[in-house]
Amino acid sequence: MAALAWLLIPLFAVVGAAIWGSWASRNKTIGDVAELAGYARFRDAMERSHAAPAASGSSSTTTSTATAATGSPSS
Repeated sequence: MAALAWLLIPLFAVVGAAIWGSWASRNKTIGDVAELAGYARFRDAMERSHAAPAASGSSSTTTSTATAATGSPSS
């Protein structure tokens, strides 16, 4: 009976290793597509939010430069 127990321990280890190996090598590309699409949306949103203040900042600089060039007092 003790010999049978010592033979079952490696058998359970092999079965456990096979289950873990099949789980570790599963196809994980399904979740990557959604994550990459979400990252692309995030990157686009960040580019848009950085572009808007830069455009408004440059227009105020252009307005003050144009006022100084014409000689019109601003106050």
